[in-house]
Amino acid sequence: MTDSKQESGGQKNGGKAGFDATDLDPYVLKDPETMAMNFARALENLGQAASAWLAPRERGEITETAIDPMADMVKTLSKVSEYWISDPRRTFEAQTQLMSSFFGIWMRSMQRMQSMSGQGEPLPPEPDTRKDKRFSDEDWQKNPFFDFLRQVYFVTSDWVEKLVSETDGLDEHTKHKAGFYVKQITAALSPSNFIPTNPQLYRETIASNGENLVRGMKMLAEDIAAGHGDLRLRQTDMTKFAVGRDMALTPGKVIAQNDICQIIQYEASTDTVLKRPLLICPPWINKFYILDLNPQKSFIKWCVDQGQTVFVISWVNPDARHAKKDWTAYAREGIDFALETIDKATGEKEVNAVGYCVGGTLLAATLALHAKEKNKRIKTATLFTTQVDFTHAGDLKVFVDEEQLAALEEHMKSAGYLDGSKMSMAFNMLRASELIWPYFVNSYLKGQEPLPFDLLFWNADSTRMAAANHAFYLRNCYLRNALTQNEMILDGKRVSLKDVKIPIYNLATREDHIAPAKSVFLGSQFFGGKVEFVVTGSGHIAGVVNPPDKKKYQFWTGGPAKGDYETWLERATETPGSWWPHWQAWIETQDGRRVAARKPGGDALNAIEEAPGSYVMERT
Repeated sequence: MTDSKQESGGQKNGGKAGFDATDLDPYVLKDPETMAMNFARALENLGQAASAWLAPRERGEITETAIDPMADMVKTLSKVSEYWISDPRRTFEAQTQLMSSFFGIWMRSMQRMQSMSGQGEPLPPEPDTRKDKRFSDEDWQKNPFFDFLRQVYFVTSDWVEKLVSETDGLDEHTKHKAGFYVKQITAALSPSNFIPTNPQLYRETIASNGENLVRGMKMLAEDIAAGHGDLRLRQTDMTKFAVGRDMALTPGKVIAQNDICQIIQYEASTDTVLKRPLLICPPWINKFYILDLNPQKSFIKWCVDQGQTVFVISWVNPDARHAKKDWTAYAREGIDFALETIDKATGEKEVNAVGYCVGGTLLAATLALHAKEKNKRIKTATLFTTQVDFTHAGDLKVFVDEEQLAALEEHMKSAGYLDGSKMSMAFNMLRASELIWPYFVNSYLKGQEPLPFDLLFWNADSTRMAAANHAFYLRNCYLRNALTQNEMILDGKRVSLKDVKIPIYNLATREDHIAPAKSVFLGSQFFGGKVEFVVTGSGHIAGVVNPPDKKKYQFWTGGPAKGDYETWLERATETPGSWWPHWQAWIETQDGRRVAARKPGGDALNAIEEAPGSYVMERT
């Protein structure tokens, strides 16, 4: 805004800069002919997007099934509606409350407009106490129209969420689902997601005469085509990275492989190494190189540089051939296969193990199976953001009930797996306002190519889930909570975490939406041995991948995980920076003996190929 403009606005508003007629200039269409031509081009590209969506459905390659959340959402929210409609007085009170709020916003908006036209005392905009990034553009408050939309949106969202929370007679799971679905709807209907109701989008559309929509609809068509009929949301520039070239660069060799995994041993960078090798069991829902994104962020490289002999399980990206591979298969042909490989490569029987997310849940269950079999190979276990008890498992529980699971299992029968995009979308929905709609707006409405970001490249490099494995996980963990109820059956044996008496380092992240810290805390109490419970700042990924030299976040330690999580955290000791050195010290306390550095495969195993191996290269 120029000085003269500020001066004019100040004179109109009692000496205070504010909205005046000249502020409307960026919203005035100047070239309607070009705009019309670009709208036509955008519609043509939108038609191509529609064709890309329809074509695989017409060919029968995609069949819509009951696992589509839309059907369950309508069914769930209808139960909320029934409660409020069943009592006219209750309905009237709820409507009155909402209309009263709308009337208050309307009156204040009219007063602002009058004051800006020189009538009455200047009235400032309502202060933005929410600090919502979607509404960071100054015109969301400065412009009375957009300020009105913003306030109405917040009031309506709060009102609808309150309706759900005050609905009586719903079981806990249904109320949880209703609240989750309402958040998805309000996130989707935010005025920031539409051109006429988003000041920045409107200005950019006018300034470019709709050229942004031509680019955006072209990108939408490309992304639906890339998803083979489903939208593969564009979050980063996928052409800027390649596994093995820009990420997963720690030197090592693939020294063994079978149907479901490759075993990688990394080359030593120190003259001596800890006697106990380290086995990392990553999740199969995403690929292992989250722990080896690049040399600056790599947990794997850091461990190697501390003198650890690191082995990693690189899971196969399954297809129809792996349909019947269940948890027993992943335990035996994954973890046990890796232990046998370590024995051959190093001659060591004793191992430290790390499990991340669902890889940690599998590791914990396998430890219980080992305890039943008197197998003492794994001497310590470290669990990153791992749930073993699913009482407080968060919003992912929304997708798991008997009806939805039955539909999902029926869907997986035909292909033998669940496509990775389905899980990626579920994870994104946990934080839709941050992980879905900003990218939708930037890519398809602004027409902007996303910036290259290695973490988002990894996030988009999704994996399929073998049908038997995924069904076992959802049924036994999210639905039945079988592991902590001593009801999980692995390889024909009923297992119990109370039998796991080895030392456990259990890491939770404070802002985790996938494995909530409260859930990890409760799970710590089911092991039979000593558990070192640690909480780190940030979320499911950034809290784990936090190199010490970045000096970011903090972690909390406070003794055994007893009582309730909130009280434990309040009493815990906060330490600035990364938890990695604390963990390394814990590892060395368990066994600090060192031996000469080892070469990948030792004398017994020949290298199959260079790390990161071929299994991780398979794209969905």
